[in-house]
Amino acid sequence: AGGTPPGAKAEPPSTGPFDLGAQSGRWAAFQERHRLSCEEAARLLLDAYEYRGLVKHTGGCHCGAVRFEVWASPDLHVFNCNCSICTKKQNRHFIVPASRFKLLKGADNLTTYTFNTHRAQHTFCKTCGVQSFYTPRSNPDGYGIAPHCLDDGTVQTIITEDINGKEWEKAVKEHKTIRDMSKP
Repeated sequence: AGGTPPGAKAEPPSTGPFDLGAQSGRWAAFQERHRLSCEEAARLLLDAYEYRGLVKHTGGCHCGAVRFEVWASPDLHVFNCNCSICTKKQNRHFIVPASRFKLLKGADNLTTYTFNTHRAQHTFCKTCGVQSFYTPRSNPDGYGIAPHCLDDGTVQTIITEDINGKEWEKAVKEHKTIRDMSKP
């Protein structure tokens, strides 16, 4: 996670603008041991606290122009939708809050397709055509992530749930949890 490159002179650990009291020695030792700046150390600890029980998955499109990271369970709950576009694209996805998704690169290489209500934002790579994530109609405040576009090593299990997108309004209304999946 960044840090001081080997051979470079490390700046002394800093607590930044915070008075950590009796914990300042632990903080300095932590930064030094892991070769982290104050901001990098804070980000690491905040991520560990805020995303407890979650793992950081990374992924992207086929050509690598689009890359992202997403914090989610290692055990994924994936939707297999039979609506017209999901059927054509074989779109299977899990839903996360927007706060747990970060586009690392490729914003300028994405294009968007919409239809019908235009609420769902079907984003895909302009170069290779792969949709690795999109904004679902059911959760416009989150992202639908394609598990097959994640890098190897962080997914433990995948449970797939069929959803009747041909009768979208009825299916979403009757589903007990889908709308809450984009809530932090």
